[in-house]
Amino acid sequence: MEWIPDLERFVLEKMASTKLSAVSMACVSNGEVIYKRGFGLKNRELGLAATPATNYCIGSVTKSFTCLALMQLQERGLLNVDDPVELYLPLQVRPSGEPIRLRHLMSHSSGLPALAYLENLLRYHHGAVDRYLPIGGISDMLEFCNSASDWVESQPGERWFYLNEGYVILGAVIEKVSGVAYRDYVRENILLPLGMQRSYHSRELFVQDPDTAVPYALNAEGRHLPREYPWGQAEPDGGLISNAEDMAKYVNMYLSGGTCQYGRIISAESLNAMTQKIVRTPPEDVVSGEPVSYYGFGLQTQDLFSRQAIGHSGSMFVATCGMRFIPEEGVGVVVHANGSGYPPITMADYALARMLGEEPLSVPSIRIEKILEELTGHYDTYRGTYSCTVRKKGDYLMLEYSSNYGTDSTVLVPVELGPEHSRFHVYMSGRRHTAEFFHRGEHVELLNERYKYRRVGRLT
Repeated sequence: MEWIPDLERFVLEKMASTKLSAVSMACVSNGEVIYKRGFGLKNRELGLAATPATNYCIGSVTKSFTCLALMQLQERGLLNVDDPVELYLPLQVRPSGEPIRLRHLMSHSSGLPALAYLENLLRYHHGAVDRYLPIGGISDMLEFCNSASDWVESQPGERWFYLNEGYVILGAVIEKVSGVAYRDYVRENILLPLGMQRSYHSRELFVQDPDTAVPYALNAEGRHLPREYPWGQAEPDGGLISNAEDMAKYVNMYLSGGTCQYGRIISAESLNAMTQKIVRTPPEDVVSGEPVSYYGFGLQTQDLFSRQAIGHSGSMFVATCGMRFIPEEGVGVVVHANGSGYPPITMADYALARMLGEEPLSVPSIRIEKILEELTGHYDTYRGTYSCTVRKKGDYLMLEYSSNYGTDSTVLVPVELGPEHSRFHVYMSGRRHTAEFFHRGEHVELLNERYKYRRVGRLT
């Protein structure tokens, strides 16, 4: 597999530039794991290397397990995803008088924008903010949501708003109709039947596990700070612990139409319902403005290499995960990391491109990232009379002017990105103008307002 060295170079480069401590990855094709690898250190204090079996929290990829559980319960006649939530729990929010149904929470289309309970929980837990939100169980969550009736923005099913709170409620519905704890239902009906023996929600199992990744946060100086997950909280919306080897079995179940070597986990009909395009998600391509993806039940669908790709990403602030698979080709990738430096889903897309013989730059996020990186550097006007520095900041560029009196920064918003010519909008004093970059021979040049700059050095 000649694509492996290039994939490994890409992963290690991104880890180095964003200070990710560890990454674990598995690639599957036609039911087989064709590649698996651990990169970096799962434990910096002890100097332990990551493996393909290293356990991490998978964050919101957990949502697909929650929806899978609900579809199983529907098949058993214990609920229907069209049922109003209030049939099971006293959720009192009724957008425009309409009841919120299970399917609306599963597809993030309840009409209620994110209330940010999980954002607050994670940031407070890891010391990033001081505001404390006392939510300890489903009764607290229902009160939190029921008090937000005036926060509703649209009718159920009309618009996508990512709602972690909804998945906490869905987990409670699973407990009510199954009669067992959420974590026990998932373990007995999904994890163990799939052979995912080392996947769980329990701190006790994590502490006893010989192959786990320490979750790390980066401080302002870029130092790795060991942290601990918020155990017992955020289980249905983001708390599952797993590893690349186990998750490869999970991906293969989807690629096999709901079956695994031990039998059928879910019907093909239910699986198709999970992957349908229920509601368009807000992100659009930064240049074309075209829609990027759609959300089903705990899974996102988007076009990738002119094929339908399905997956999800997840973040718990100190651990991240990306899962993507292409049913048409029978291939999939899962990537874990013990930090938030670089999106694992982008690493997964790079791996899929290499596996399918496609150009990685056809992935919008990778293409944009490369073009922006190629424009960074130190720039001078004629004979060095005026200087600036161009840096990449997320999906933007920052234009910086430094002197003995400090640094002034301006944001460059991409409008048109190409290998030879790129345009950006610059907003200043209530007005907008255009900055342009040109690749001219061996030089990169910038036209901004009255000035023409030429790059004289790269960033180190």
